[in-house]
Amino acid sequence: MAFHSLLSLFLPIFLSFFSAVLSTNSEGNALHALRTRFSDPTNVLQSWDPTLVNPCTWFHITCDSNNHVVRLDLGNSNISGTLGPELGELKHLQYLELYKNNIGGRIPKELGNLAKLVSMDLYGNKFNGNIPKSFANLKSLRFLRLNDNKLTGSIPRELTTLSNLKVFDVSNNHLCGTIPVDGPFGSFPMGSYENNKLNGPELKGLVPYDFGC
Repeated sequence: MAFHSLLSLFLPIFLSFFSAVLSTNSEGNALHALRTRFSDPTNVLQSWDPTLVNPCTWFHITCDSNNHVVRLDLGNSNISGTLGPELGELKHLQYLELYKNNIGGRIPKELGNLAKLVSMDLYGNKFNGNIPKSFANLKSLRFLRLNDNKLTGSIPRELTTLSNLKVFDVSNNHLCGTIPVDGPFGSFPMGSYENNKLNGPELKGLVPYDFGC
């Protein structure tokens, strides 16, 4: 009876600890996979050691009190390469700061899995392809800066459901179609869209939103 009492007392604690370890290990694995995609000539990622229990001691990583990764700060770090789907495993991430590097390729749709994300700064890189429609899942997102890349296609109308979005910048890309007018998009300055192939604000019922693409 005493054994069962002890088991019922400590088993939830053990399972909680084990679950936290698994979570932080999966985050470390995801970040290490990201590192393998990058060229890092100035060794800013030198501290990213996959043999450690979790990535919370790595430079450019911030964790919360439960050792979950909440910030990835690699802005202006002279890195190049691509992003991969593993970034979508950082379920607690709130800030994704990768601005002013030489990162290219497509933006992974898996970034739409980062439900707690508040800020995504990918500006000043070489990303191409479309803006993922999956970004519509980022209901906590307040800042989305994708300017100064090589993005193409139209601005996904799904993004008009992001009611918390305060800053949106896609200037200096190769986007086409029209500018959304619903939701938060009614308040963004026209400078957020300049130097694209956009045809002005959407005229509902008159022309398709992707007119000119």
